[in-house]
Amino acid sequence: MAIHRPSGTFDRNYGEDMAIVRTPFQWFLLMGFLTLLLTMPLWTSSSILYLANLIGISLIAVQGLNILTGYCGQLNLGQAAFMCIGAYTSALLTAELGVPFLIALPCAVIASGIIGIIFGLPSLRIKGFYLAMATLAAQFIIPTVIANVGEDITGGTQSYIVLPPTIGGLLFNTQASMFYIIIPVAILATFITKNLARTGTGRAFIAVRDNDLAAEVMGINVFRYKILGFLICAMFAGAAGSLQAHWVRAINPDHFTLITSIWYLGMLIVGGMGSTVGAIFGVLFLRVLEHLIQGWSFGLAELFPAYMAFFQSSLSPIAYGLIITLFVVFEPRGLAHRWQILKASYRLHPFTY
Repeated sequence: MAIHRPSGTFDRNYGEDMAIVRTPFQWFLLMGFLTLLLTMPLWTSSSILYLANLIGISLIAVQGLNILTGYCGQLNLGQAAFMCIGAYTSALLTAELGVPFLIALPCAVIASGIIGIIFGLPSLRIKGFYLAMATLAAQFIIPTVIANVGEDITGGTQSYIVLPPTIGGLLFNTQASMFYIIIPVAILATFITKNLARTGTGRAFIAVRDNDLAAEVMGINVFRYKILGFLICAMFAGAAGSLQAHWVRAINPDHFTLITSIWYLGMLIVGGMGSTVGAIFGVLFLRVLEHLIQGWSFGLAELFPAYMAFFQSSLSPIAYGLIITLFVVFEPRGLAHRWQILKASYRLHPFTY
């Protein structure tokens, strides 16, 4: 009796070959996952919803970073600063001018994109370590300007109270209600990233990443695509910052620090640069690990009261640093590479090659 195997799946046209979801079984899994995800507020706790919202916001920021760093090859150490622009733009528009959230969110995206273009201009002349220093300058300049120059408007170093989103007369002021704003935007960001990588723009990004001189010889406008990468990356950060502001309901320049930008880059390293699925894996892995470590730290603090401050403040950064180092040394292509190996072995079964 014939038994269906994944290795028997074949494509009859170009559209089937390019399809992301290729088989009825994959469609079934996708629909089941989306159903399970979108019904989470009905069957899970508030703490899990908090983690899910945090993962969603982080995923939006990391997918933007993936486009710039993973696909285009431009190192960015200022993603949190671009999030800061989006957060304060959205917060000020809704609180001071009474702008609806559905208008403030795109405005935050546009504002962050404009700032991203400005700090991406040095990519015309510099790259690598020097470009990283330029984006590092953005990470210090933007929060400092917001905290000092605009003190009368933004509240300076004090926390700025943000209004909860209101859409169609509905107030989104709980973890469950914000879930239905954050997660759809995270899904949309992932969908855009995946499809962008499959277009001519995505292929141009990869050509610039692999060898910008060869890409220029081939007729690719290198500077244009570098600037476009910064624009898209910053726009994603602006969306993440806006959502974070309305989710946390209070923002401060200290919420968008260099360490936050480095952790986002670490999530991309753990998941796998240049992979949409890798960004998801990296965010999930490190955010869930952070949640677990916070629980473990309280348990260890009870066992060793003398080291309570150490466990509560230092255990998480130590674990993060150790894991990122191990991935860089032993699995530089990240969790996405392991996932590709697993998929290949499943699809080729019963063959071993």
